[in-house]
Amino acid sequence: MTQTLITHSEAETSAVGRNLAASLEAGAVVLLFGDLGAGKTAFVRGMAEGLGVAPGEVSSPTFTLVQEYRGGRVALFHVDLYRLDDPREIDELGLDEIAADGVLVVEWAEKLPRPGADALEVRIAHGDLDVRVIQINYPTTQLPNYPIHSDR
Repeated sequence: MTQTLITHSEAETSAVGRNLAASLEAGAVVLLFGDLGAGKTAFVRGMAEGLGVAPGEVSSPTFTLVQEYRGGRVALFHVDLYRLDDPREIDELGLDEIAADGVLVVEWAEKLPRPGADALEVRIAHGDLDVRVIQINYPTTQLPNYPIHSDR
């Protein structure tokens, strides 16, 4: 199932992430796709809030590769693969093990050697000005219990 949402601000993009995260449990994997500046980190801030983690703690993990946020109902592991090109380096991160302990969200997921069949795919594209088109592709094993929507 695919759901397409249009947001008109960073706050609305975050709200989509927050609403999605409210339905996720430990072991969930969310793969993020989108150009630089598309709103991936804003989406993750919303996810953090939906999991009970302070969204202000979330920053892009471009240099550390993996940020771990605890204190919510489940841990959030935020991975950014932007700087990695070698599939062996990505394998060495141990993402399979990390995913079992919380919700794993991966920016630049197109670099993953094996994306995983049960992962949710979130594609964020720029529209005009602050408009974002967010497409959420649910695996058949993880259909949402309720519609995900922005606060607009």
